[in-house]
Amino acid sequence: MDLQTLTDTTAALVEQGRGILAIDESTPTCNKRFDALGIPTTEENRRTYRELLVSGEGLSDHIGGAILFDETIRQTTGDGEAFPDFMASRGIVPGIKVDTGAKPLAGHPGELVTEGLDGLRDRLDEYREMGARFAKWRAVITIGDETPTRACTEANAHALARYAALCQEAGIVPIVEPEVLMDGAHGIDRCHEVTATTLATVFEQLHTQDVRLEGIVLKPNMVISGLLHEDRAGPDEVAERTLACLRDCVPAAVGGIAFLSGGQDDVEATEHLDLMHRLDGDLPWPLTFSYGRALQRSALRIWQGRPDNVDDARNALLERARLNSLAARGRYHADAEQPV
Repeated sequence: MDLQTLTDTTAALVEQGRGILAIDESTPTCNKRFDALGIPTTEENRRTYRELLVSGEGLSDHIGGAILFDETIRQTTGDGEAFPDFMASRGIVPGIKVDTGAKPLAGHPGELVTEGLDGLRDRLDEYREMGARFAKWRAVITIGDETPTRACTEANAHALARYAALCQEAGIVPIVEPEVLMDGAHGIDRCHEVTATTLATVFEQLHTQDVRLEGIVLKPNMVISGLLHEDRAGPDEVAERTLACLRDCVPAAVGGIAFLSGGQDDVEATEHLDLMHRLDGDLPWPLTFSYGRALQRSALRIWQGRPDNVDDARNALLERARLNSLAARGRYHADAEQPV
């Protein structure tokens, strides 16, 4: 493990004002989003769509890295250039999703554990040869009346730590993503409690596996009310509670934090990030974004699978990235939003 290489990559991913673009949806998930808009679910359409997302002029001013799916990292652009090479030439660090999805946790109905450790060492070597410099593994924690259980939290934290250790062994920066889902009717207090427990368990396991924290990016959820809660907390409270939770649970040595959007809409995710920077500019780690739908949504709706819409869709992604870049420096203003 070359720690300097890991920390250099981490710094490039979370450099002030830059975030991470998540375009690592599995083929079924991507097809589902295409189906909803009547876009033909072909491999070529998925390739074209992902190319338009990473090809905007000046995107690297706002985006430090992009997470690819296995299909995409093996594809080429319309000009025949491998996606990782194309991205790197434009100042965007190529990354790859390496987990194989969340599956039912044996003995614990309604809970999930993320799989993919089998054969991961070899897959990481292959991805690195293709040009990947960071990876992502997502764990899913569901809040319910009797969940999450300790078994679920510990199983997912252990898998995240083993994945992170294997990544660093391969010279690849791990994005560690323990997502406490927004689904449900729970309030912000319950989200805070579960998020704190989850983060504490994850860092305990990372320590046990000798993972170097300065060579990881943490991708957590924000501390936020469940989508079905009757009286959801406002933006200021979300920002305050999220920062308080992170300060209590995340070691200062961590290389960077890049939030997932987790079901928030485009504007909500941007506003929350901005408020955190306005509340406290003296944070022990870089604090930025790693959004999927909250960056892509407008671009996908505009594109509609039509070649004549590519430029407009690309520009929509660029604008969303620019607004989040402002938020990552505490300079975003809602009046900059334009209707799609």
